[in-house]
Amino acid sequence: MALLSMRAHRLRSFLTMLGVIIGIASVVSVVALGEGSRRKILESIALLGTNTIVIYPGRGYGDRNAEALRTLDADDAEALAQRPYADSVTPEVATAVTVRYRNVSVNASLKGVGEQYFRVHGLQMMAGTGFTSDGVRRQMQEVVIDDNARQSLLGKSRYPIGQVLMLGDVPCRVIGVVKSQGHMPDGTLSLWIPFTTALTRIIGQSQLQSIAVRVRDGASTLEAEQDMTRLLGLRHGATDFFVQNNDNIRRAVESTTTTMTLLGSMIAVISLVVGGIGVMNIMLVSVTERVAEIGVCIAVGARQADIMRQFLIESVLICLIGGVLGIVVAFGFGAVFSNMSSQFQMHYSLDAIAMACACSTLIGLVFGFFPARGAARLDPINALARE
Repeated sequence: MALLSMRAHRLRSFLTMLGVIIGIASVVSVVALGEGSRRKILESIALLGTNTIVIYPGRGYGDRNAEALRTLDADDAEALAQRPYADSVTPEVATAVTVRYRNVSVNASLKGVGEQYFRVHGLQMMAGTGFTSDGVRRQMQEVVIDDNARQSLLGKSRYPIGQVLMLGDVPCRVIGVVKSQGHMPDGTLSLWIPFTTALTRIIGQSQLQSIAVRVRDGASTLEAEQDMTRLLGLRHGATDFFVQNNDNIRRAVESTTTTMTLLGSMIAVISLVVGGIGVMNIMLVSVTERVAEIGVCIAVGARQADIMRQFLIESVLICLIGGVLGIVVAFGFGAVFSNMSSQFQMHYSLDAIAMACACSTLIGLVFGFFPARGAARLDPINALARE
């Protein structure tokens, strides 16, 4: 009977569903876009090494005595590499250097690193290889450059592997090219050499500027940070270092994207409420139009529960069909959005779709209850008298 009534008033039923369709499509799309954006942002941040912990000399940022402290050394890095939570560890030193290749000269940021540096920071090779432990130990004059440096020094046509660059007065052979992570804000190019080579041949010091540790997947970065602090404190006999836990960046991003998705969903829910009010209004009109029919049903023995059930089923069907159409619209919007943008992809969640169906059913029950109750409470004599 509910389906027959909806079929008899197709346009009115569709217009009633329209509010629910828009509301469900908005909720599903907002949640999918929020989840897709969150995954894309976290994927980008993962390339920077969000599960890394970096140890610096000094008592905190801005410590004037940090450069004079001879606290971090290669033995500390080796000790940290033995910890069960350590996936990979690299010592690090940095300096600015003038790089020359034939008649081309540029300023670059030079880092002395260990053989596991590129894994620690999630950098990928586009040509050649990284350093080996033997090369680091033997202070090999090898250099890895980023793609920006390759284009600036060698051009796009010249094969970089095996070319010799002058880092200041030190010649180094190119053994690898790293995929660019984007240009530096000041236009500085990036190069990497073994930290032993950097300390002895270029910088002329023995202490490290930092040690970076990549934590294994599944291990707690907070517990790893506490263990590093305890271990190095025992080794140094003092807390002459401080720790930066990059996992805080990931947590902040997750918290922000979750809040924004929740806010967008709450705004979309408003359209669901508006759609529900539309359903209630149409059901009230339907009850008014069918007063005589209700009177006949009651007169021939229909109970109040039967009348109420009939109108509730009709209300729920309108919202449920509207919810399914809304999900279809959301998937259609996702297909169009994917073709328009390659930066963010919408990620649909089965939980969000199930919640949308549940919400549409709940709206049909809530906003159809009062019209259904009004129809069930009609007096049959007065209902038939209206005819």
